[in-house]
Amino acid sequence: MEVNPPKQEHLLALKVMRLTKPTLFTNIPVTCEEKDLPGDLFNQLMRDDPSTVNGAEILMLGEMLTLPQNFGNIFLGETFSSYISVHNDSNQVVKDILVKADLQTSSQRLNLSASNAAVAELKPDCCIDDVIHHEVKEIGTHILVCAVSYTTQGGEKMYFRKFFKFQVLKPLDVKTKFYNAESDLSSVTDEVFLEAQIQNITTSPMFMEKVSLEPSIMYNVAELNSVSQAGECVTTFGARAYLQPMDTRQYLYCLKPKKEFAEKAGIIKGVTVIGKLDIVWKTNLGERGRLQTSQLQRMAPGYGDVRLSLEAIPDTVNLEEPFHITCKITNCSERTMDLVLEMCNTNSIHWCGISGRQLGKLHPSSSLCLALTLLSSVQGLQSVSGLRLTDTFLKRTYEYDDIAQVCVVSSAIKVES
Repeated sequence: MEVNPPKQEHLLALKVMRLTKPTLFTNIPVTCEEKDLPGDLFNQLMRDDPSTVNGAEILMLGEMLTLPQNFGNIFLGETFSSYISVHNDSNQVVKDILVKADLQTSSQRLNLSASNAAVAELKPDCCIDDVIHHEVKEIGTHILVCAVSYTTQGGEKMYFRKFFKFQVLKPLDVKTKFYNAESDLSSVTDEVFLEAQIQNITTSPMFMEKVSLEPSIMYNVAELNSVSQAGECVTTFGARAYLQPMDTRQYLYCLKPKKEFAEKAGIIKGVTVIGKLDIVWKTNLGERGRLQTSQLQRMAPGYGDVRLSLEAIPDTVNLEEPFHITCKITNCSERTMDLVLEMCNTNSIHWCGISGRQLGKLHPSSSLCLALTLLSSVQGLQSVSGLRLTDTFLKRTYEYDDIAQVCVVSSAIKVES
């Protein structure tokens, strides 16, 4: 871990050690059958071993704790703790000792020293101890720079530094997807669903303590990660929220824009900030890690100048029998439109009514509902298509195909609801 040890002899010695929790002792069991030559000798030795678990001696995991044997891995979101000790190895008193610890990352340099005040003197065989803590918020190479300055009895000022390099790894792989749910335009606005996929990319299991979405001021959020069982609310992942290495878990959230931020037409346009994910986990013997994503942004769907949505449509209709649908037309532009409705028949869907009728003027952010009648001449799952809206002011036509799908069955078949 040490990069460049000091070349000059100094009166003080600097030691830097990482503070981590111990781990459970792991032993390799050696067993044999009673008919073999050793008989019960190996089993008796394991039963007498104080590090094994009573009644489960052949398990590799023991019941004793062992100190870390190496520096270990440091993951983003965890707290890096280090013990710094400056010891006077000489036989003279050293004065004005100042110990400084900085953490150098790719983007910044942080001072981690608990105190920047100098110690007046340090007697022989005495030491100055300090413990530093830092929540790691960047991945990549980190360098811990420990600098010591002091004054000898002869008045000579001395100074030396040590560098300790370590890598910060990524513990989780977080992917997000947005889904736009088109609801009734008479409500405040359409809902947005956020799916978060969280994968454990470490080599040890994690206990997922909390995964929540902190919405921006524009949205209210509802978590969809729990179910009601026997009157109690439990998570969809069960009572044990462990995430094994390389496993992925999906979380779902529903966001609704607040009324004061929704536009009159019920649509929020452009790029909006949804919020950020807050993830808290524990590893090994309870070491806690926390990760917050950057602000998640969502591009609102574009509907153009005129939006056509379905308010009502049957799921199943009879062959060659008329059925009714209700459409809603909304002016999403900033100008008044004079609309004409045209209906074009397809090979399977036929419109009943007068094509080319005037709908009248539609002001910005206004809407109107239309009741239309159709019939299908072909069985199966058929697509409703062929609506055309023409703005007579600009002579611009808007085409709407694949508006919805209906299941067309023979009239002799009784459809049960």
